[in-house]
Formats: sequence, C-alpha cells, structure tokens
Amino acid sequence: MNTLKPFRFAVSAGKATSQEEWAAKARRIEQLGYSTMVIPDHLLRIFAPFSALLAAAQATHTLRIGSYVFNNDFRHPVLLAKEVATLDFLSGGRFELGLGAGYARSEYEQSGLTYDPASVRIRRLGEAIEVVKRVLAEESASFSGEFYTINQLNGFPKPIQRPHPPLLIGGAGKRILSLAARKANIVGIIPKALSDGSGLDFTDSTQAATMQKIEWIRQAAENRFDDLELNILAFQVTVTDDYSQVVQQMSKRFSVKEEEVSDIPHCLIGTVDQISEALQKRREKYGISYITVFDFENTVEALAPVVARLAGK
Repeated sequence: MNTLKPFRFAVSAGKATSQEEWAAKARRIEQLGYSTMVIPDHLLRIFAPFSALLAAAQATHTLRIGSYVFNNDFRHPVLLAKEVATLDFLSGGRFELGLGAGYARSEYEQSGLTYDPASVRIRRLGEAIEVVKRVLAEESASFSGEFYTINQLNGFPKPIQRPHPPLLIGGAGKRILSLAARKANIVGIIPKALSDGSGLDFTDSTQAATMQKIEWIRQAAENRFDDLELNILAFQVTVTDDYSQVVQQMSKRFSVKEEEVSDIPHCLIGTVDQISEALQKRREKYGISYITVFDFENTVEALAPVVARLAGK
C-alpha cells in the first residue's frame, strides 16, 4: 500500500443562476474546508470550465480550482496548455489539471466529432499529455507523434506551479489507469462507462472492482506508486441515522447486492462518525485520500463536519 496521504476533499460544481451565486458557492466551499472546486467538461447544462474556474479563483483566497476532467478531444493540446498556464498564473498557482480520454458518445455525435475506439482515444491522450507537459515546462518544445506535432514552440505564459500544475488523469479501465499511473500526479478512479457511452456503469464500483483498479495502478506505476495521490468520485453521499434504508435504496438503484453497498468506495453513507471511520478504513485499504463529491442539494453542507474532522490529517 502506498504511503498514506492527508485527506483532501473537492466539490464538483458546474452551474449557478448568477455570477453572484457562483462566487458565493466558491466562497462557501472554501469556508467549509474543502481544498478544491472542480468543474466537469461537458457540452450541455454546465458552464464553460476555464471562465468559471477563473471566476471561482477570483472570489476566493486559498481554494484550489481544477478540471474534473477536460475531454482531450475537445481541444488541441497546445491550446489547452496555453489555457492551463494562463489559469494557473491568474489564480496564483492554484490550478489542478484533470485530463481524460472522453467517454460520452452523445457529445461526440452532437458536435460532429469522431468517436474513436477507446484504444485510439487513450493513445491520443497519451500524446496530448506529453505535448502539454513540454509546452508548459520547456522554452522550446518539440514533439512528433501519431496525432500531434509541434516544432520549437515556446509557450506563453508559463505556469506558476513548475514544471506544471498537478496532473490528474481519471478513468476506470486498465489502459487509462495504467497511463495515469505512469504520467499523472493524481489518479482519479471512477466506474467504467456504459457500452453505449450514455453514462457510467455503477456495477463497476464494488470493492472487488476497486481493488482490481488499484492493482492495475500499482503494477504500472512501479516505483512511483508511493508518490501518487489517489482520488475517488463519490457519486452517493447521504449523511443519515437510517443507514439500512439508504442501503436498500442504493442496492435497487445501482443493481448491486445490499451487502456490497457498504463496501463501495464511491458511496458515503451514515452518520458523521460512520463516514469518517469508513474513509479512514478505505484509506488504509486502498490508499485513497482525495475525495470528490458532487454539488448536489445539501451534500456539500452535510459532509462539512466530516471534512472538518479529516481534512489535512
């Protein structure tokens, strides 16, 4: 097991009814002790990430901001690197770069982009990572690959965080998690996408599935495994005294056995004490210390006592 990292908590948000509400949301997340405010990268129903993240940074003082995660196929990596460097510079070095291969087939079809097989998208992501890292770190960056070529490019500006902002790569399959283990600073673990690209397969969130993913990461990372920060997306957060009722509901909703629900690392269910204890046990078991939750209803406020108890410890 990797050396235990201090707990960090992030909130994934993406919309508000006004600029004032968005800024207030960011300030509240900071006030409650969450380390990071992140935004997904989708074409519908959420803000464009760069502008929204900059606004969140300007409304706060210490809150980190991040992408969770950029779809590599939406932007050329040279342009992505410039946006990343600018955002890191203007936020005072508070940006975390999350990058993924894309999974939502409908977004590709709606925007006229080719939805290549996962193997192609992941190879392209691997090259994009190299391009972004070189443009951010080098004065004269060059790269020639299957998908991208750059020639003596001196990217401007350079980020405050050197050689580049922390890189998070998220995914569920062996190929993407192995790439993350080799190239990222933070590895994000999520359930795999459904075969039609319409969403996530929550049966891929069990204890056994998570252990398999950790093993893939360990094998690919080799001697850098202890340096990795492991992140998980919690898609169910319920602070409650009625644990059994929620477990029954979860079992039906996600098509898993009731006895498996309590062991799903993507679920935080129970009292503040129970959730805090579960997170500490899971960190011991999996090495997962960085928890991302959605900005759903009262989730952020309800989990705040757990954040206050565990963050930084």
